[in-house]
Amino acid sequence: MTDLPRRHQRARGPEGVRHGRLPRRRAAIAALKLLAGALVVAFVSIGSVAAYAVWDVAHSIKTGVHLQALPGQTPIPQDIPNVGALPGGVNLLLAGTDSRSDLGGIYNSEDEQDASSGAGNNDVTMLLHIAQDHKSMMVVSFPRDLMVPIPDCPDPKGGTIDGSSYAQFNTALSRGGLNCVVATVSKMTGLSIPFAAVINFNGVSAMSDAVGGVTVCLASPVTDDYTNPPLDLPAGENTIVGDVALSFLRSRHGVGDGSDLGRISNQQVFLSALARKVVDGGVLSNPVQLYALAKAAVNNITPSDTLTNPTTLVQIALALKDTGLQNMVFVQYPAVTDPDNPNRVVPQESAADALNEALVNDQPVKLTGSTGRAAEDPTATASPAPEPGGEPSPATPAAPATPAAPATTDPSAGGAVELPSTITGQTAAQQTCTKGNN
Repeated sequence: MTDLPRRHQRARGPEGVRHGRLPRRRAAIAALKLLAGALVVAFVSIGSVAAYAVWDVAHSIKTGVHLQALPGQTPIPQDIPNVGALPGGVNLLLAGTDSRSDLGGIYNSEDEQDASSGAGNNDVTMLLHIAQDHKSMMVVSFPRDLMVPIPDCPDPKGGTIDGSSYAQFNTALSRGGLNCVVATVSKMTGLSIPFAAVINFNGVSAMSDAVGGVTVCLASPVTDDYTNPPLDLPAGENTIVGDVALSFLRSRHGVGDGSDLGRISNQQVFLSALARKVVDGGVLSNPVQLYALAKAAVNNITPSDTLTNPTTLVQIALALKDTGLQNMVFVQYPAVTDPDNPNRVVPQESAADALNEALVNDQPVKLTGSTGRAAEDPTATASPAPEPGGEPSPATPAAPATPAAPATTDPSAGGAVELPSTITGQTAAQQTCTKGNN
């Protein structure tokens, strides 16, 4: 998707006139500037710094990608309501591209440029689901090596790109751009997804800078010579920022068992720590920091056209203001080893069905499984010490292996759906630690 801005630039010439898009784009830009001006006036009463932040974000937004609904789905609205003011839910997909094109800096090296160019693959894909009542949130991470059907996708150049009944999930972006990733996840989950964006490597660095770094816990040292820059982090608390934060999120060889599934749980350690900093650190009540985060995002993403309103990202963040860390759940889309290829995984159907049903029905969820391959919860693994001179306390029995168990509702958890134990993840309230791959 990183080549989309160049494609839009070319559309300003005769080709753009031939397709009749130029007048509409000028009108959209004019409306955006008018909106930015109105926001500046509105924020002057709060403070000139906040007003400048809004203006700065408005002038940083790139042209949006129009998302198309799958056949049979409700068309995606173009005028998205204020999610912070209305009792509405949010489905937002974020695709992290591995493309190094035009990033500069450490990505100018020959090795990095050879690794991926052009649109790249969606090597990190996350779906943010905020409930309609804003009382719960779920972030679903999709394994890059998941083998799934990819539907027919709109071709960014026009026409349709044929789908496939069995393809690697992370090829969706290079196949048909952001629309193809959205269509694939929509088909897998049954959700309509009106918000989406592609984020590049620089975006992760900038957002970690915007919050002043993220403090993560390491149960053991994390070293990885395959990342750029290489990682060499000691056990204990580490505040990571910029390119080091990006290397931490990219690391596969340095965490857990060295697998992509291990990398997902390591990313959940980071995301939960970031959520705690944003919520407990007062970021959601600080308009300057909120717009600094929004600017870091819009400078480094290619958004859907539903995200080009300069306040939409802030409004989505504000929808989580009263959610509570314990109700913010990060899960990995359930997967098992592909019987036809030990280097790939396929959806674990019964668990995936339970997760998809909770998403479609907008139900809060409760985790019953582990924290994943590269994460551990120190409070959950500690065993009580025996009384002096007494018998050791019996260990808590392990939960029975029930991969096919359906999701159940727990009345004591506010009616939350108990997900099968094969679904790994954590809440933002859990202060987990990353396990290094020693």
